[in-house]
Amino acid sequence: MALTVTVLKGAGLHGRCCRRKVLHPLLGPLLIDSMSKLYSTYRRPGSQPEKTPSWQKIDFSFKKGIDALKTQLSLLKKETKDHLIGPEGHPFSQYLLEQTKVMWEFRSQEDLKKWVISSDVEIGGKSEVYLKLGRNNQAALLYGTLNTEVPRDGETKYSGYCSMRAKPPVGSFARKKYYDWSNFNSLYLRVRGDGRPWMVNIYTDPYFSHQKDDLYSYFMFTRGGPYWEEIKIPFSKFFLSSRGRVQDDQHPIWLDKASFLTLGFTLGDKVDGPFQLEIDFIGLLNDRAHTEEFAYETYEKNPKI
Repeated sequence: MALTVTVLKGAGLHGRCCRRKVLHPLLGPLLIDSMSKLYSTYRRPGSQPEKTPSWQKIDFSFKKGIDALKTQLSLLKKETKDHLIGPEGHPFSQYLLEQTKVMWEFRSQEDLKKWVISSDVEIGGKSEVYLKLGRNNQAALLYGTLNTEVPRDGETKYSGYCSMRAKPPVGSFARKKYYDWSNFNSLYLRVRGDGRPWMVNIYTDPYFSHQKDDLYSYFMFTRGGPYWEEIKIPFSKFFLSSRGRVQDDQHPIWLDKASFLTLGFTLGDKVDGPFQLEIDFIGLLNDRAHTEEFAYETYEKNPKI
């Protein structure tokens, strides 16, 4: 028990976040989800703080810790082998000639587990969102009800959004990984919507950007009806939408390949009522016919007269 207490102190249970990030893959199974509650400081307005100390909720499981260590070492071995072969485990010649790539498809429950859904319920709203497999398990069906009623907590000023976001890739020992989309210039989706406009979002890592939670977005207008539509979105069409800033010549969308963290969809058109969006697959395309490098007007700052 003394050894456990020493390890936990070294892991940073008293606010040392950096050490916690390093040891979390091993300590996480030991603590069985207690770490997230221990470090959660968010409390909705008007709610009462918890009276039970966080350390009393810790439930130790050394067997799960050993199993997690074996899993992480096995994953590290596979990553090392793939790295020696080439990018993402493919020969370098094959990697350079790759023109299309399916990133996400929805054919089983395992494919759905790669995504998380959220709504304004997290801030006290009343919107509902659900995710399930579509007919014949050939697509993902994102559906629910949008409600723009603002919570009466005295702080929240707006409400009414639902979203679906892919889980960021994670390497062995919880190392953060990034998607390498440098060989492609467009997103390629096959969807079937109900006529509502959706925001397709590319999330970036704050470490590689000037502002925290920078978000590059594109408004995807679905046409509704019974027919599927295939949508190609060049990366140059995305604009920087975080913190009210608009993309300009100083903030192009083609960031460093290490900055592409994940992708998601958001509905927030301020229209109350039911919605649904079916997604067959999400892929990448290297469109050789697309030569546009920047989709928006640029201008010269402080031009010389």
